[in-house]
Parts: sequence; structure tokens; C-alpha cells
Amino acid sequence: MSSEISLTEYLFRRLRSTGLRAVHGVPGDYNLTLLDHVVPSGLEWIGNCNELNAAYAADGYARIKGIGAIVTTFGVGELSAINAIAGSYAEMAPVVHIVGTPIRALQEKGVKLHHSFCSGLKRDYELFAEIYAKVTVAQAELVHVEDAPGQIDRVIREPVYIQLPMDLVDARVPVSLLERELDLMPVVNDVALQSGVCDIIVQRIMSAKQPSILVDGGTSRYGLSKLTDALVKVTSFPTMTTPFGKGIVDETLPNFHGIYATVGDHDYASYVNGCDLIINIGPVHSNVNTYYFATVPDKTVTISIERDSIQIGERIWKISPASALDQVISKLKSEGVPKIESYPALRNMQQTLATLPTSNDSSEKFAQTNFWRRMSHFLRSGDIILTETGTPSMGGRDFVLPQNTTIINSAVWLSIGFMLPATQGASLAQRHITASESESQHPVAHGRTILFQGDGSFQMTAQELSTIIRNRLDVIIFLINNNGYTIERLIHGPEEHYNDVASWNYLEAPSFFGGEDTSLYPIFKAKVRTWGELDGILDDPKFHSGKGLRMVEVMMDMQDCNDTLRLLLDIYKTKKG
Repeated sequence: MSSEISLTEYLFRRLRSTGLRAVHGVPGDYNLTLLDHVVPSGLEWIGNCNELNAAYAADGYARIKGIGAIVTTFGVGELSAINAIAGSYAEMAPVVHIVGTPIRALQEKGVKLHHSFCSGLKRDYELFAEIYAKVTVAQAELVHVEDAPGQIDRVIREPVYIQLPMDLVDARVPVSLLERELDLMPVVNDVALQSGVCDIIVQRIMSAKQPSILVDGGTSRYGLSKLTDALVKVTSFPTMTTPFGKGIVDETLPNFHGIYATVGDHDYASYVNGCDLIINIGPVHSNVNTYYFATVPDKTVTISIERDSIQIGERIWKISPASALDQVISKLKSEGVPKIESYPALRNMQQTLATLPTSNDSSEKFAQTNFWRRMSHFLRSGDIILTETGTPSMGGRDFVLPQNTTIINSAVWLSIGFMLPATQGASLAQRHITASESESQHPVAHGRTILFQGDGSFQMTAQELSTIIRNRLDVIIFLINNNGYTIERLIHGPEEHYNDVASWNYLEAPSFFGGEDTSLYPIFKAKVRTWGELDGILDDPKFHSGKGLRMVEVMMDMQDCNDTLRLLLDIYKTKKG
């Protein structure tokens, strides 16, 4: 066995060691030789229709598998992907973006190469990396083979950007370097300091008279989901999530009360405002995630668990949140948490589920006021559910989720069109988990991938339906056809033509995108206008438990939305005015 491997194989094998099993991207002349190393390194190559879609797909893959990767070519390719990479950065999805760049000597001389600005300056080859430095956590420009492996090891952990010049693709590095342990979450931890902070947290928990736990999207990104679930169980404190945190906590627990809002069915403001302790885990305080900042916890009573620190009141300690939470939970289990008898009546999600009708008037047309909660009965343990920005994302807040489900939504970047490619990535990740015996206990290992998407957002990235078909992924799509950009109509211009989209024959898309031979890849498609029509499909085993692509076009009124969105838009218009 050779004592050396190529630098590119080193990079891909390092990525594989973190859990990656597939690389998304688009070939280009500056990355072709780089792509030769993907499959030999034990990874699957997923060629996408364009770089933006590839980055969206890598993001969806990362949210399930823990890491995603995309390869593009220099200049035109990487800039096409930057919107999606910025979204990964904003929402903390760990995507590694690898860019194949021209030969180093040509860059140094500023040679006028295609995909550059052809100014004749070396500066042409530095600009794009500078742009990416603003939307990635770390960057590595691989220039010297001697230190390139160390640079790779340094950056593989977050949304990162790696430039690999063509003349370094086959450069040799010692294979023994792969034996070095990767430190994916470096946190300098002072044991004595951590113990002191944990004592403070335990004391606050023990003495609380009206406590609550608020779980946000950072919880899963920081690897705190299991610890958070344990904390919710050991304390029995009333627990809520933000929209971005939905699905992280077991919604079947009696002390789980849904999304914390100041409007509608989840208006828990009177309870939370009276709390003497709020444990806020993984906070992401965007306007959309906090009902225009109405649900940001009072700092004076809050313990905030961040990525690499814990804040109590105004004081911040730089310690490992995971290690600290583990210690706190151990102490609480050994000492026991005093039971509080006088919680106000907060409705838990199982009480909500019990009120949802299991059958529908067969002639009744859909209305978003009740559609989303009724669809909760279709969901089951292990499912990955994706809700596109717009009416599906807002509607998805009404879902009552079974145990061990994962919901992917957006509460920061809100780039419409994201969810179809992300569905491709998430379904692929689910396949890779299912195929891995070592990960057989993963919650989504035997579930379904289900997308809820509007017609306008589908038109943004529709080409990725072909990638789903090409890779024979098992996906369910509910396409909400409400004749345009409904959420934009509700914000402004309900009748304006700029909120219209072309009228597509959506159910012809699978055939156009290569899904003609249903003997190789099953395709189920239907258009529904009433609950009776939809119920017939939902009850069909070929649909709810089948394989292949199952696509249902759900016809809804143009300006229909759920109550949550109407209330949120009222707040938005008040703030704007």
C-alpha cells in the first residue's frame, strides 16, 4: 500500500470521516480532475442542474447527516452558489464549499483567464475568496502542499470555503495524516469554571417558582438536541419552541406546549412574562422567528445556552454548553427537581391532536385555516418534513408532530425555492443513514421525506425534480397551487401582476424531467380540490408507504392563508407603519 495519497483524496476522505457520503455540484473545467477523486474516496457524486440548486441540496443533506459538501468551478460556478451558501451560514448548516481554481502560476501572473474579470491582475483571483469570507465561518486557500492537510483539518466543521488549484489536485501527501484526530468542535473548557456555572444553573432550577424552557433552532446546530430532550424530561418544566426550533423536542411529552407565540392558539405571553426562570437553548432572535421580537425572553430571568458559551443575565461564560448541560442534568437526576403543583393551564400538543378531525366532509374544499393541522394525521415517526418559505412554512407551525420527526423550515434566510433541492439532499441523506448499520438508531432512518411547497417557489428550482428522479429517491411532494406568490400578495399588492406566476402543468413535470419509465421508478401523481379526493390518496398504501415520487397538486384559493400568517402580517404592517 502506498504511503502517500493525493491531496484531493485526503480532502474527500477527511470529509467522509465526518459522516459525509455524497458530494453535490456541477462540473466545470477548473474542477474536472478534482471530481475524478470523489468516487474512489468512497463518496457518491450527485450532479445537479445548477450550482445554486447544488448548494441548496448540500444544505438539506447537512441538516440531516450533519455535514454537506458542494464542488463548483471558479468564478461563475461559485458565485452562482453564493446565495445558498449564505443561507447555510445564516442558519448554521455545516456545508463545505470546494472550488476548483486555475493553476497557481497563472493566478500569480494575473493571466487573463475565462471566468475571471480579465484585468491582467492577480487581484482577479482573490476577489471571490474575499466575497466568500463574508458568508462562511472559515476559509482555506490551498497554496502549499506541505500545510494543505492542516488547513483542511482546521476548517472542516462549519459552513466553510476551500479553494483547490488544478495543479494541487494530484499533489502527494502522507496517508498517515489521516490518522490524526479531527477536533470538530474546539472549545477550551475550564473544569472549575464549568462546575461553578453548573452550580448556579442547578440552584436557579431548584428555586424556580414559574419556569419555562424555550428551544430554538441553534439547539440542533450545536449538537444539543438529545441533552435538551433530557433536560425537558428531568425538569418537567413547561417547554415551548420557536418556529425555527420546531421538531427538536419530543412533541408527545405532556409538558410540551408547542410554539411560543404572542398571538393565536399559542399565546403564552401572560405565562412567560411571569416566569422567574427561562432556559433559552440555541436562540436565533430573527424577526420572523420571534413574532417581530415579541417572544425574545427577558434577559434578567434567562439562562441562554449559546454555541460556545452560557449567558446568565448580563454575564457570559466561555465554556462548553454540551459538557455543562450534561453535568447539570446529572446533578438534577441525582438530587431531584422539586415538583411545582400550580402551573397555569397550558394546552399540550396531544390535547391539540385529540381535537383534530380524523375524517372530513368529502365535498369540502381546502382552507389553510384547517389544512395543516388536519395533515398532522398523515405524519408519522421518522418522517423528514420540509416546509417552503411562504404559506407552507407558516402552515407547518400548526403541525402536531409525532416522536422522532424532523422538520426543516427557514426562519432567517427565507430564500424561496430552497426546499425542493433541499428535499433532494435530505432524501439522499436519509437513504445513506438507512444504508448504514452503525446509524440504524437514527430517528429518520426508516421514515419518509415529505415536501410542502407552493407553486411560485417550485418554479424557482423545478429542475431539481430531475435530480430526484435520476437518483430514484423516495419523495412525497404536496404542491400547493394558489396561483402565484400568495405571501407577497398578503404583504402588498394582492391583485398586482408582479405577484403572478405562469400557469404550469405541474403534474407533467415528472415526465418532462425523465420519469417516463415507471417500471424502473414508480411515479404517483394526482390533482385534488376537496378533502374527499385527498383522503382517497392519503389512504392508498402506494402513496403513504410506497416508493418513488408521489406528487399531489393541492388546489387552494389565491389569497388563502392560515390564521397564524394573518396575525403575523398584521404585526408586520403595524411595525412597518
